[in-house]
Amino acid sequence: MSNEHQALTLRADRLGIIASAVCFVHCILTPIVLSLSAVWAHYLPSEERFHRVFAVLVASIGCFAVINGYRRHRRSRVLVLMSAGLSLIFSGAFLGNHLRSHHSEIVVTMMGSSLLISAHLMNHTFCKNCHRCDEAQ
Repeated sequence: MSNEHQALTLRADRLGIIASAVCFVHCILTPIVLSLSAVWAHYLPSEERFHRVFAVLVASIGCFAVINGYRRHRRSRVLVLMSAGLSLIFSGAFLGNHLRSHHSEIVVTMMGSSLLISAHLMNHTFCKNCHRCDEAQ
């Protein structure tokens, strides 16, 4: 595997970590910001649409990084973490209205973001330390 391709995968993992962390922070800060001023709510994008678009963006980045990494290191636990995280993220974004409360939606989404961050960190570590990648060069 070329150094350029490996560098691209590592950058995608970093971007995935950042996107998942932004999602996590968004879940924490949005209720606080909205409670401070109801006027600010008018300047925020439609919450439902924003969550769905962001979920697709996070999934795209995550799948690119993790699938490329998995092809090299073959560690299935990364795929399991990513699948569980994406399931929770999509559940919060697309099925959030069917949960008991808005707080439930936030908890589900934050758990999914945490799993995605863990998957990206694990994938990043495995890719960086992968002996198969070194042998393929």
